[in-house]
Amino acid sequence: MIKPVATVSVVPNLPDPIHRLQELAYNLRWAWDQETIALFRRLDRDLWESSGHNPIWLLGSIDQRRLEAACEDPAFMAHYQRVCEDFDEYMKPARTWYSQRYDKTPIIAYFSMEFGITECLQNYSGGLGVLSGDHLKSASDLGLPLIGVGVLYQEGYFRQYLNADGYQQELYPINDFANMPIKLERDEKGNPIKISVPMPGYELKAVIWKVQVGRVPLYLLDTNIPDNENEEDRNLTDRLYGGDRRTRIRQEILMGIGGIRALDVLGLRPSVCHMNEPHSAFLALERIRIFMKEHKVDFQQAAAITSVSNIFTTHTPVPAGLERFGFDLIDEHFTDYFPSLGLTRDEFIDLGRENMGDYELFSMAVLALRLSGGANAVAKLHGDVSQKMWQWLYPGVPEREVPIISITNGIHVESWIANEIAHVLDRYLDPAWRTEIWRQDIWDGIMHIPDNELWRAHERRRERLVAFARSRLRRQLINRGAAQHEIEDVEEILFPDTLTIGFARRFATYKRATLLFRDLDRLKRILTNPERPVQIIFAGKAHPHDTGGKELIRHIANVARDPELRHHIVFLEDYDMNIARYLVQGVDVWLNTPRRPKEASGTSGMKVIYNGGLNCSILDGWWAEGYSPAVGWAIGNGEEYPEYEWDHQDYVESEALYNILEQSVIPLFYDRGRDTVPREWIAKIKNAYRELAPFFNTHRMVEEYTDQLYMPAFSRASQLLGDKLETGLSYAAWRKKIEAAWSNIEITDVNVSEKTVKVSNEVEVNATVKLASLTPDDVRVQLYYGPLTPRGEIGTVGEAIDMQPNDSKGNGVYRFSAKVSYPTSGERGISVRVVPYHECLPTPFVPGLIQWADGE
Repeated sequence: MIKPVATVSVVPNLPDPIHRLQELAYNLRWAWDQETIALFRRLDRDLWESSGHNPIWLLGSIDQRRLEAACEDPAFMAHYQRVCEDFDEYMKPARTWYSQRYDKTPIIAYFSMEFGITECLQNYSGGLGVLSGDHLKSASDLGLPLIGVGVLYQEGYFRQYLNADGYQQELYPINDFANMPIKLERDEKGNPIKISVPMPGYELKAVIWKVQVGRVPLYLLDTNIPDNENEEDRNLTDRLYGGDRRTRIRQEILMGIGGIRALDVLGLRPSVCHMNEPHSAFLALERIRIFMKEHKVDFQQAAAITSVSNIFTTHTPVPAGLERFGFDLIDEHFTDYFPSLGLTRDEFIDLGRENMGDYELFSMAVLALRLSGGANAVAKLHGDVSQKMWQWLYPGVPEREVPIISITNGIHVESWIANEIAHVLDRYLDPAWRTEIWRQDIWDGIMHIPDNELWRAHERRRERLVAFARSRLRRQLINRGAAQHEIEDVEEILFPDTLTIGFARRFATYKRATLLFRDLDRLKRILTNPERPVQIIFAGKAHPHDTGGKELIRHIANVARDPELRHHIVFLEDYDMNIARYLVQGVDVWLNTPRRPKEASGTSGMKVIYNGGLNCSILDGWWAEGYSPAVGWAIGNGEEYPEYEWDHQDYVESEALYNILEQSVIPLFYDRGRDTVPREWIAKIKNAYRELAPFFNTHRMVEEYTDQLYMPAFSRASQLLGDKLETGLSYAAWRKKIEAAWSNIEITDVNVSEKTVKVSNEVEVNATVKLASLTPDDVRVQLYYGPLTPRGEIGTVGEAIDMQPNDSKGNGVYRFSAKVSYPTSGERGISVRVVPYHECLPTPFVPGLIQWADGE
């Protein structure tokens, strides 16, 4: 390698009449605006495809004569002008959903380890990244004052190919940042803006790249710069989810601590920080450190004030999936950081300490929960699972009151809906289906669409999927060195008019990608029925270290070679957003077979809804709340099996799946009228639009985040920071007082007016509570009541109401009372509890701060 003495940046040479093409290319709004995509494709269709749908690469590679010719083409120039006007209208301040609802403009910082915005920016691995990208897109559409923060990876996630045996292999091509829709942030002198983060004995340096996503900026950190002398430091941002545990903790220090510092140097002090998964949880510590330094307060004060404006979203439904680090890595990386927080080693570790039985680890999720004012799961069922999983952190809090709410995931509809379908919706629905997707009345209009028109649009997408799959398969076979007759046979693989099932996702073992293969003879009869054939397209990657997931892929690839099945089963390599788009737009049925309740949410099946496809899934994740017999099919009835019965479970649910296909799905698809349109199938599609489309989208999701988490957090933080911090310091002092006095609280007496009462008649409950140095204003004394279980305990449907203070007996002892009535008969339990209360406290359930009356 020769080290250059100087560098030159080569940029596209755009004629003046079309100079704004570069501006359009650097704003990723084009990723979901079909008119802009069509404009770039119009310049050179082949180059657009070979560039991986990358307009920056296209503009830098296209023949200059084509650009000149475009300027002379009236049709192109009219298209160009239309796109520019539409872009300007979108970008200017307008009456958006947010501006009509709120008059405050906080800075909401959304931190995520990965962002999937478009396939030409390989900064994502799968569903989490795509969700993050869709979150930014909807925030842009809704006018939400949000910014994204993450890491820019030189190699991104791996590229996948299969060897001759069908075993997954990984490639790590280098991303060329100069030909990607990203820009380096520079100071007024044109120098790259740099930040540093603490590493053992030195400072790690990073530069900041900006990706403009419509109205929303996304800032990504990159350590591959000469300032970092160690190759290990330069390689830190090479790969997403790569390297060992030391690499992982350093990436998360960079994103959390470095992300806050990057925003600070850019002059962006976030009002609310949203941690999408706990990878960025160290940001909470950096916010505390900065607050301590600027306001001369201690850790407890700063933590109490800053934590109310941190939001944490968990996507993990199983403890094994949590991010944890050994204390040796914490000691290595934070020994010099402890003093800046005024904490001892043990105090620091306590913030994330999780007991694993015989040993302890530092849990990023525990850190995030302890230092957040709001937390949420990503589906209703996942909320129940999360509350159960984290109840240990809130001792004494009933499971269903553990402060983790549910905000079900969604998708950014305009990013995933096919043009053919969108044009049909444009003709028959209120145009607001693109901007006010959550409105039920809009989707009720789906009934006005003629069945045959909707069906023909979907059939065109299936035809395109088959053509795309054949093209990809041909390329796979050529790259693998397959025989010529195999390559030529590709044109007879898959059929445009055959019932097509899609299965594409991360290949983790719990997702059971091969459940359909348990009885191969039966599967062959289903797929190769000459009158009613079926075909399946698989895609997905296994983590490079997940041998179990790789074996699933190998098994599918080998089954697909069976002479009886090779025309009916295809595995598409290197699953990305482009393949995903073809699949969700073209399949008839989306199949999902996770082992309940291990699927937090899932979003791929949601994308199928908007493209006239149907779902067949285990009742897990989003489908547990989306399913009804009118909109799709459920495999099983939501049963959950212990691990020792998993083999039996696989047998039962595979048989159920075969039965559904044979008795419901296939007959419904092939039952046609004289016009060859499957009327009952279309009815199911329309029901899915009406029942599911208003809800399972990121517009609704982002609105819920805003109303339930972002703005309440911003309001609490604003209140604490006002009046020269008087309210905040008062709140911090109250927290300290509460924690010091809590162990002295005692409920000494509970009296019930009647032990037998008639339905609807009231029962009065009185309690004597010793609050020690606290007053009734510091707490809520609550009557807790509900049906009794066979063990004589109040079950999971208990309810709480506030009791009112009646009088003081002196010495910190008070009397409280409340009345309750029962609408039905049965054995009911009653208890009394004390929880802290302050108008700025995000939740009454603080770990360790709840006191119950002693049971009988």
